[in-house]
Amino acid sequence: MEQKVIKIADLEVNRGQIDGLPKNPRTIKDERFKALKKSIEDAPEMLALRELLVFPHKGKFVVIGGNMRLRVCKELGYKELPCKVIDENTPVEKLREYTIKDNIGFGVDDWGALFDDWNTGELADWGLEFPQNLNVEEETEPTDLDGEQKNKPFIYKMTFENDDKLNEFRQKYEALIQDEFKVIISISGGEL
Repeated sequence: MEQKVIKIADLEVNRGQIDGLPKNPRTIKDERFKALKKSIEDAPEMLALRELLVFPHKGKFVVIGGNMRLRVCKELGYKELPCKVIDENTPVEKLREYTIKDNIGFGVDDWGALFDDWNTGELADWGLEFPQNLNVEEETEPTDLDGEQKNKPFIYKMTFENDDKLNEFRQKYEALIQDEFKVIISISGGEL
């Protein structure tokens, strides 16, 4: 693949204009759009580390991977963006595959490690989405405490809408809850 800086005027979002390649199946709205915008504003160098994937088509370049970044960059006033140009002889079946695979997250977040080793405020600022219906509040920072308090566990409160949401969380993260860290979970003011 050729790496190239391309004028935004020559980039098109994937609207299904390539025969055999449906339009980009991803959307971005409201808070997620704002989070991506903030992410690009805070670390624009990331655009060069993870270029848009583009395919030449009728004198323009259709974005195969990075449609949301393109939309945000247009709003931010960018004039050009770093891209990786997919060879024009690439079969449409491969373009379809790249479109989907570019957006799949194969890994899962280790919430225990995130809560233990990372600052949740920074994580939120960087756009990390916490599990749905999970309200994370930092109670105390262990490094801010003196004496015996310093060795006590770091505590987060997790509030769920109902028992079903709690059970769903427990099924997904049972091993972390039991083996790696202590959690206090509150539902409607009661602790479990």
